[in-house]
Amino acid sequence: MSLSMYHASVPVFLRMLGNLSGILHKAEAYAVARKIDPSVLLNARLAPDMHPLVRQVQIASDSVKGCAARLAGIEIPSYADNESSFAELQVRIAKTQAFLQSIVAAQIDGSEERSITLTFPGAQMTFSGQEYLLHFVLPNFYFHLTTAYAILRHNGLDIGKMDFLGRP
Repeated sequence: MSLSMYHASVPVFLRMLGNLSGILHKAEAYAVARKIDPSVLLNARLAPDMHPLVRQVQIASDSVKGCAARLAGIEIPSYADNESSFAELQVRIAKTQAFLQSIVAAQIDGSEERSITLTFPGAQMTFSGQEYLLHFVLPNFYFHLTTAYAILRHNGLDIGKMDFLGRP
């Protein structure tokens, strides 16, 4: 049995966003228990030139909603990137999950050869749908999820690999 574009994307995105949501719930509880101002964690970075936790979550959300929409050939939902609390990040994750759940396999399957062009300041990248998913979106998504995890772990949150991977 071959792996469809849908099954290689949407269920993976949903699972990992759910795991991220669980980690953020733990982070919020940790901040309350330790009497840490939540903004300390939300604005924490691994290095001065890296994005803070809030932006890591926003980029993870943007990458998967953009991917699903591009592969399905539909409009990408736009979010304001104005989250400043754990609760607001949870809302963003839930909105992203709801959008992903609104897409059915028939919209994405068969998109392997769809041309996907991304435009950045000073650069443009064009991929086939399969290249876009496997070589751009998935690595980017996991990078930002891992960075969010590492920021929180570095700041003392008691989380481990199973928090990141989730339970089947």
